[in-house]
Amino acid sequence: MTALSVFGVDIGGSGIKGAPVDLERGALAEPRHKVLTPHPASPESVVAVVKEIVDHFGHRGPVGLTFPGVVVGGHTRTAANVNEGWIDLDAEGLFRETLDLPSTVLNDADAAGLAEVSYGAGRDQGGVVLMLTFGTGIGSALFVDGTLVPNTELGHLELRGKDAERRASAAARERHELSWADWSVRVDEYLDLVERLFSPQLVIIGGGVSRKHEKFLPLLKDRPARVVPAELRNDAGIVGAAMAAAKGAS
Repeated sequence: MTALSVFGVDIGGSGIKGAPVDLERGALAEPRHKVLTPHPASPESVVAVVKEIVDHFGHRGPVGLTFPGVVVGGHTRTAANVNEGWIDLDAEGLFRETLDLPSTVLNDADAAGLAEVSYGAGRDQGGVVLMLTFGTGIGSALFVDGTLVPNTELGHLELRGKDAERRASAAARERHELSWADWSVRVDEYLDLVERLFSPQLVIIGGGVSRKHEKFLPLLKDRPARVVPAELRNDAGIVGAAMAAAKGAS
């Protein structure tokens, strides 16, 4: 399989983006193509956008797809930030049928974490590593000595009586019109919670907000875990999806 024959698609609550991926470098082989997530984000409407993105590149080969929720055996089990029609759906089968291509579906933060642990900020890091993606919600990927514990969904931990992502996601910052300083206080509170529960040695901050990490990471308090930005930034999900597609096709 050549490096350019694998494709990654990252399905998010606000945008769906995809590109061919060079797995030798762990980088996009071409600039990604992005389409706004349809509303409602029903399976039918999302699959149509994914097909548009794959067709945009004329891709014919394995496709990996991220999903913002729990994915077990290609079935999407939860749908916090997309349409409830995804719950208990054979998403892998639906994409495979519509695209007429080998398709692999996995949790979005797990995909981003796989990319960062293989190519980015988590490379060669032992012990407990936690990847957190701040976007429409908060995604999480937990690794122990490089092995993924899938579908942790730590954005749904309770913080002040509600889902943590309702208080500390990037969308919450925009929704409440918080300054970076005010938002960093909420992020610190969330990091306190996950650090108490999992004692990570390294926390990698990803998602779209990682492009602006200099605006908030320096504001976070010192803690036992090292907190660093994702090196692949918001491309990590696409790269991780392509990794999963290559593994599924091997």
